Amino acid sequence: MATEIRVPTLGESVSEATIAQWFKKPGEAVTADEPLVELETDKVTVEVPAPASGTLESIVVNEGDTVEVGALLGRIAASGAAKPAAAAPAKKAESAPAAAPAAAKPSAALVDVVVPSAGESVTEAGVGGWSVKVGDVVKVDDILVELETDKAAQEVPAPVAGTVVKIAAATGDTVTPGQLLVQIDPSGAAAPAAAPAPAAAPAPAERTGSAMPPAPSAAKLMAEKGLAADQVAGSGKRGQVLKGDVLAAVAAGVSAAPAASAAPAAVRGPVAVEDEAREERVRMTKLRQTIARRLKDAQNTAAMLTTYNEVDMGPVMELRSAYKDVFEKKHGVKLGFMGFFTKAVCHALKEIPAVNAEIDGTDVIYKNFCHIGVAVGTDKGLVVPVVRDADQMSIAEIEKEIAALGRKARDGKLGMAEMQGGTFTISNGGVYGSLMSSPILNAPQSGILGMHKIQDRPMAVNGQVVIRPMMYLALSYDHRIVDGKEAVTFLVRVKESLEDPRRLVLDL
Repeated sequence: MATEIRVPTLGESVSEATIAQWFKKPGEAVTADEPLVELETDKVTVEVPAPASGTLESIVVNEGDTVEVGALLGRIAASGAAKPAAAAPAKKAESAPAAAPAAAKPSAALVDVVVPSAGESVTEAGVGGWSVKVGDVVKVDDILVELETDKAAQEVPAPVAGTVVKIAAATGDTVTPGQLLVQIDPSGAAAPAAAPAPAAAPAPAERTGSAMPPAPSAAKLMAEKGLAADQVAGSGKRGQVLKGDVLAAVAAGVSAAPAASAAPAAVRGPVAVEDEAREERVRMTKLRQTIARRLKDAQNTAAMLTTYNEVDMGPVMELRSAYKDVFEKKHGVKLGFMGFFTKAVCHALKEIPAVNAEIDGTDVIYKNFCHIGVAVGTDKGLVVPVVRDADQMSIAEIEKEIAALGRKARDGKLGMAEMQGGTFTISNGGVYGSLMSSPILNAPQSGILGMHKIQDRPMAVNGQVVIRPMMYLALSYDHRIVDGKEAVTFLVRVKESLEDPRRLVLDL
């Protein structure tokens, strides 16, 4: 009986894919879990493994065809052939070294360390940096490698103690959940001499980005836009250019300019060559690529507008000064400004629900809860952990949650669930000295509040000029859903709550 090969689930928002290439032809022998076909979506390329061993009986869809999740791709006929395994390494060079240890007696005890699942919406990761090399002896929970997804970095620990005998992915490679990363021999056997080769071999292809031709849909879109392959940076496997890469390049302003691109090469002289020698080219992390793409998408999609106001921080500072010691002693966390701002924002969101809503096609989704994202800067980039149901929390509970999330963010320990589902975001540029800025929306949210530096300024109070600690506030909002009156009213309500903190206590 033939075994069917079908399109796997590709993620919550992905319903179809394009057949990029088949690795096998009808009549060829296949082994279970051997890659048969590569599917390409707007976000990622996915290899579909063989569900069983046998012979590829038929291919139902051709390269370049578009298929939906669950669609039939082909069939595998059961075969009694003895050893089709020998054909598998010939297809993928990196599999060849694995064949020898597999047949050897010590390999029976090898422990495979694979790419862990990082959440429903995360289908791939980049290999950031290895902490071990072939031949190293590791202990349980020693960090082996750091993986970079489009949302956070994730460290992979050693599940057992032993000797690293194989590294199956090089720094910069793109890997998927379940893919082999490294093999550990718990018996402590020495590593095969040929084992380091697979890790080093893919590096040149990753650097050049030319190991793979553009995906079919990407090639078509590049032809329509008049773009050359060297104008688009590929994010797919082995540097393959995907449709999403072309769209990102177009959004970034890349355009066809053959004459202009030739000119710089002609005028390059000794000075340009000397400058290039002093430059440093560093590959963007997955997190940084995603930050760049999402911020640009927000600008391209939303009708973004910013309104400003200023708040006298004196009352909050006086309250904080009077009770900070007692607060810290009772709750075990310092009393900062974020607790007050988060509560003030929640009060304002209840009054102006449009700022807490989002657009989905032709519908507006109003959120009857406040999940407040708090932007945190890390050495790897900006992340936005979410304080869930902040409207139901006290200032002390909010401060504790923000402190815990901030530590996780700086340590690279944030989970996917802790960065999803936010309905509104607060960004505090004041900690870096920013006096005023216009924050960019965190799509699909419709509002983001920018906090800034507290600075003493002369203010007119009751007819007298006095020095007050003032802060500029900025609310960026999506004008498609939030009217100017609503935006201004929201910011005024935040200002009123902060200038009279008693309103927060009395829920006014």
